[in-house]
Amino acid sequence: MLHKHLAYYGEHLKNDLPAGLVVFLVALPLCLGVALASGAPLFSGVITGIIGGLVVSWLSGSQLSVSGPAAGLTVIIMSAIQTLGSFQTLLFSVMLAGLIQIGLGLLKAGIIGAYFPVAVIKGMLAAIGLILILKQIPHAVGYDADYEGDESWSQSDTHTTLSEISYSLEALSPGAVVVSVVAILIMLLWETAPLKRNPLLSLLPGPLMAVLWGIGFNLYARQYSPDWSIEQKHLVNLPPIPDLAGFIHQLSLPDFSQWNNPAVYTIALTLALVASLETLLSLEATDKLDPLRRLAPTNRELIAQGIGNLLCGLAGGLPMTAVIVRSSANVNAGGRTKVACFVHGILLLLSALFISEYLNQIPLSSLAAILLITGYKLAKPKLFLDMLHKGASQIIPFIVTVFSILFTDLLIGIGVGMAFGLYYVIRTNFHAAISLTRHGNNYLLRMNKDVSFLNKPVLRQCIASIEPDSHVIIDGSRAIFIDQDIIETLQDFIYSASDDGITIELKNLTGLVHPLEETPAEPSI
Repeated sequence: MLHKHLAYYGEHLKNDLPAGLVVFLVALPLCLGVALASGAPLFSGVITGIIGGLVVSWLSGSQLSVSGPAAGLTVIIMSAIQTLGSFQTLLFSVMLAGLIQIGLGLLKAGIIGAYFPVAVIKGMLAAIGLILILKQIPHAVGYDADYEGDESWSQSDTHTTLSEISYSLEALSPGAVVVSVVAILIMLLWETAPLKRNPLLSLLPGPLMAVLWGIGFNLYARQYSPDWSIEQKHLVNLPPIPDLAGFIHQLSLPDFSQWNNPAVYTIALTLALVASLETLLSLEATDKLDPLRRLAPTNRELIAQGIGNLLCGLAGGLPMTAVIVRSSANVNAGGRTKVACFVHGILLLLSALFISEYLNQIPLSSLAAILLITGYKLAKPKLFLDMLHKGASQIIPFIVTVFSILFTDLLIGIGVGMAFGLYYVIRTNFHAAISLTRHGNNYLLRMNKDVSFLNKPVLRQCIASIEPDSHVIIDGSRAIFIDQDIIETLQDFIYSASDDGITIELKNLTGLVHPLEETPAEPSI
């Protein structure tokens, strides 16, 4: 079995190694940005990314999902630090949240993930794509007032996503614009057939070439054309770690003395539930993106995330979830197995230990170009057209989900999209459960599947459309269960049918939970 697994992973190394590098380049500024926005130590986001890559990747059943600090938890984390009084106390809550997630996985709570409608999941992917495009435009032009990884429409500085774009276009950095535009062209060129066929160039991922271009341009501009150079504040800013001892010094231990603080347990439960929901949503979305159409086991994922958060709490990291932005970057970069996520974790660790000074030469505008391409692939116009052609039951929940996520946040947007999706499910079920067909003066009223009280309005509409002096066959052969409300409505119809000259023939309506009486019942009120 081990040999078989090693062979499988070895077969895809040529895809996974470059994909892991791309995910690392995307994840590094996002880890730092989420920590900054959360009011937590900057290095705590990197610790979570390392644990997500080195540990959770192997515990998870997903081949493509990438775990790390999530922008959706920033408000909860910032509020929790203020409520609890210290980051170390938050770490204790993160540990407890991990234990709760392990419990949820053991209780098979991951089944919730199967109840998200496809239209809502695709709407979530499209919304994330649009958010990436809108949020990365300022970074692409050298306006980095907002942290990397921000996903909110309304920002803490009272600006909105659109107003932020407007301000950024008034403060263009020429060098950043050149870097991002050329980086996008490089990545598009790298996806053309001639370069894919080239045995040497096909081994180098386009995003890596885009990053190397950004570094090279800025080094040249500093030397020969300072007006076009990119300032240090617009570059990656990884905290310097001089040696292994310095890395260990960055780790924080949880404050176990707060075990009797009720707020610790309230925040732990909140983190566990929100992180689990975001993880299940990201997992469903990643499965939709997987070119090999593999399905990840949701209960195993909850246990993996729980162990990851337990370790994050012990090591001084932020709480983690499976993250769709990094996962989609993994898919788009050609990742095929969990080796890609593992490689990204190794590179995060190595970057923290040895090469932070080199990574700090990377312009944020070249990373923004990578995310702009990722965003476009998630929100292609073709996706919107495909959903439109599938009818109102698909396009309306899809569009509602997209705009709800854009203007609120991921969980609220999914909730609104689910409500619309549920409406169409119920509406379709109403009409599918009961059918009425006519041939001359003969009608067939058929129960097509289990019929509940929710179908009573449709049944009444069918009965009302039957004309006098007709013959009606009521067929229950396809229904295992018929609700008492339906039984009584049918009995009322049988009782009154003779007044309109309607004759009734019953088929396969015996032996049910509530069988029809052979003699007319008293009319129900």
